[in-house]
Amino acid sequence: MTVRRDFQESARCRPDLVIGREELFGAAREQLRSGGSVLLHGPAGIGKSTVLRAIAAEYGRTARTVLRCSATESESHLPFLALADLFGLVLDEVADRLPAAQRDALESALTGRGEPTLRDGLALRLAVLSALRALAADGPVLLVADDMQWLDAASAELLGFAARRLGDTPVQLLCAVRTEGQEYDRFLKSSPPDTLAVRLGPFTRTQVSALLDHRGYTGLSRSTVRDIHRTSGGNPLFALELGRALAENPTPPRPGEPLPVPTSLRTLVLNRLDMLSEEARRTLLVASVGARPTQALLHAAGRDNAEAECAQAAALGLLSTDPEGPTVRFAHPLISAALYAEAPAHERRAAHAALSTAASDPIERARHLALATTGTDPKVAARLAEAAALARDRGAPSVAASLGLLAARHTPVGSVPGGDERRLQAAEDAITAGEVDLARDIAREVLTRATVPAQRVRAWMVVIESAGQALGDVDAAFPQVLADAGDDPRLLAQVHYQLAWRALVVEGDFAEAREEAAHAAELAARAGDRRSELMALSFQASTETLMGHPGAPETIKRALKEPQDPYVACHHNGAGSARFRWLLMSDQLPEARTVITSLLREVQRRGMVESEVHFQRFLADTELRFGHCGRALDLARESLRLARDSGMGVGASAMLTSLAEASGGDVDKALALAKEAAEHAEEDGDQMYLSLALAALGYAHLVAGDAQSAVVALRRVRELEQGLGITDPARGRWQGDLAEALVAVGETGEAQDVVDTAREHALRLNRESMLAVLDRSEALVRAARGDLDTAVAQLTGVQDRLAKLGYGLEEARTAFALARLRVRSRTPGQGGTAAGAMSFDEAARLFRRCRALPWLRQVEAAAAAGPTAPPKPAGERESALAGLAAMERQVAALVMEGATNREIAARLFISVKTVEATLTRVYRKLGIRSRVDIVRLAAGHHGR
Repeated sequence: MTVRRDFQESARCRPDLVIGREELFGAAREQLRSGGSVLLHGPAGIGKSTVLRAIAAEYGRTARTVLRCSATESESHLPFLALADLFGLVLDEVADRLPAAQRDALESALTGRGEPTLRDGLALRLAVLSALRALAADGPVLLVADDMQWLDAASAELLGFAARRLGDTPVQLLCAVRTEGQEYDRFLKSSPPDTLAVRLGPFTRTQVSALLDHRGYTGLSRSTVRDIHRTSGGNPLFALELGRALAENPTPPRPGEPLPVPTSLRTLVLNRLDMLSEEARRTLLVASVGARPTQALLHAAGRDNAEAECAQAAALGLLSTDPEGPTVRFAHPLISAALYAEAPAHERRAAHAALSTAASDPIERARHLALATTGTDPKVAARLAEAAALARDRGAPSVAASLGLLAARHTPVGSVPGGDERRLQAAEDAITAGEVDLARDIAREVLTRATVPAQRVRAWMVVIESAGQALGDVDAAFPQVLADAGDDPRLLAQVHYQLAWRALVVEGDFAEAREEAAHAAELAARAGDRRSELMALSFQASTETLMGHPGAPETIKRALKEPQDPYVACHHNGAGSARFRWLLMSDQLPEARTVITSLLREVQRRGMVESEVHFQRFLADTELRFGHCGRALDLARESLRLARDSGMGVGASAMLTSLAEASGGDVDKALALAKEAAEHAEEDGDQMYLSLALAALGYAHLVAGDAQSAVVALRRVRELEQGLGITDPARGRWQGDLAEALVAVGETGEAQDVVDTAREHALRLNRESMLAVLDRSEALVRAARGDLDTAVAQLTGVQDRLAKLGYGLEEARTAFALARLRVRSRTPGQGGTAAGAMSFDEAARLFRRCRALPWLRQVEAAAAAGPTAPPKPAGERESALAGLAAMERQVAALVMEGATNREIAARLFISVKTVEATLTRVYRKLGIRSRVDIVRLAAGHHGR
């Protein structure tokens, strides 16, 4: 391959080159692979050149010749400059293959020598076309042009002439051009007719956060990332510059203040700001500090000539709306931020002071009053505290946290309530809003000076809650907070509530968690703390539900008794959530959906981000059980997006999204998400969610057709839940999947054991849907053992039961299993191959109704394959491992496959030390000494 421009720098593209651009990157890649051309377009700084380099570095390897040009504004007046960049290094290679007139015209244009008339005529146009065809005769040609808006007119015209006439010649163009809106049509004239125009839009907040993290600007709070996203307008270049300015600034902006705008970004707009009159600039400054500036607001703030001054700004491109219209909008958020950053401090305070009386909203007035005031002032602090309470009631906890911090800053020393009381309230609001980093920082600051036990315990609670599922990271806090609580039952109730969570998440001990929660409820009742009592009762009820404790319904009733607390009623760990779990596990799907939909609506109104993450997930789980896979997938993806954005509940949302992807989306994504969820749980030391994540992984493997991997993951789930004391099969619903996978690999005996054990608990707890699923698994065991008629009859009954219960996806899975058995039976009178084909149609119809696309593909593949032999019992290798425990068998089997200890640990989600200890037991039981002996043992059985 001959490359005519140095692409080594491009080839060393960083991974952030395509952050947030995966879909358009894939579209561009496919377009180039199909022989087409690509035009990237979008505003300045949006990442066009970055994406162009990444695509060129990847696709340029497949082209024999790569030609490149990158124009600049200062050189756009020089004719044929881009042409010289493209063809300067290949002129010698193609010159001899061009007609004399064309060769002379091209040489004249590239070197500036010769008659000017030759460069302007048809010969030059034909020379460019002929040169491209000559290069393409030796192999594919990729022409890469960046910043096409600065391409000199002569070169642009010549490229357009050639592009329109290349036809099937293997010459492709990859170009980028700066545009506003959708105005890119004129640049397509310089591209082939089949060019795909790809617009690069702004980044989402999550993508901005990922970009900042990748560039090393870590440790930024969620609210700061939100401000960066808003100020940058989602422009990645602007976001990185703002992140860099914050990283280099030792003093972060105070609450309520805009971000500092670096000089590199100010220069993009300051030249236009300098063209404003002084009065117009002051009017725009007032508009820049307003939350929703209008013409009327500017008049009320004393800007009498607002219309004319806004018209002047609009003419300069600083405002994006009709100056006569009611709303004043800046053309880009960066203009507003740069204007504020340039203004002297006294002018900023004056603008805030004007709006502190002109704004109609009391929250807005209080914020401006704080930013217009220097020093402490009890009246200002009280106004801010009132505004924070109002924001909290309106469902804006993030605003409440910001106002609370402003109130604390303006609170004089010795005031009642004090500054630390207001800081702690702000920290609790930040927790509600999902801004855990901010909450933790506030609480730790309070702990450095607080001496009052109630304040210290309150601060410790914020520190512990901000740890999320990683409670093991704050183990050192518990002895300290117990010491601070002393013998105060109100404070001890809060501590024991958190100890209940620790017992569940860190220790994986349901019984201890239940006891701690019950003790916390008793302490809270004694102290008259109804909120803490209800939270503890709700936790106790959820724990009892998950462990299959018979007292769960009664505890739920106690948690739902009046008087209720509005916050607890809709909290994701409150009584409503406990009732939802009980309804879901009791197969009362319609009522469960009603409860969770109402809860989700309420937390969205209140701005309770963490609860919203979980309730989106709960609703997705409910829809998945109904068999509404498309709806479940949408909800799960939204939950995961919100979880990643807030940094709360990521593992749990990834787990549920994996289930939804495996059922109705992309199985590869499902596998990746399940592994991500398992890694989160491992890192947090959260055994409860680890078992759920591994259950999702096993299900994804099963849908992907990898029964052996499904068995490995689901056996680990069984061992984990046995250790945790979880007996209710409706909690994770993995038992049917494990039994089905075991049948597929020939382990029918173990499959029946799984069914029998789970059925005993399902009967005790009256879990109707689980009993039906277990009967389906038992039917598969019977079929594998040759009893097809009984299996078919059993599956027919199971399908009817699941349909009546409303479990659409499980009904479809049963119809699929029934179709496969009918095809195998080969008995026309009892549903032979003809009836089996009809059964496949029925299974496909049911999966299509569910939008269960991965399962539908399995049906289509099975229908096309025709009759299959039943799974064979475990082979000779398994007989060599008879007498070993399940984990020992799995480790030994992987050794036989040649896996290293590290690879075994990764596949079984255990430590290398556990692998080594397991192998020691295997050696002792089998009477051997090494890994080599295991392999020899397997080989010996295979030979026999």
